[in-house]
Amino acid sequence: MVSTIIGAIIVGAIIGALGRLILPGKQNISIVVTILIGIVANVIVTFVVRQLGYSNNSGIAWIPLILGAIVAAIIIVLYGRMSHKSV
Repeated sequence: MVSTIIGAIIVGAIIGALGRLILPGKQNISIVVTILIGIVANVIVTFVVRQLGYSNNSGIAWIPLILGAIVAAIIIVLYGRMSHKSV
């Protein structure tokens, strides 16, 4: 249970950071919000790709990682618009 939470935080941080790198300019969000957005993006993408029949038997799951970064970038833009922060 604890390792799952730690893994989600690490993957969320990676996906959130990649999402921020995709966007040009500076985003005015904290690291905690970046991690939470990364976790949400990862959950959404994992659900969608599993519904489409994708399964990774070994190694790094590149498709969900790349799609997660794109979804995280979209969520960061939406978060910036809803919180009235420039993104």
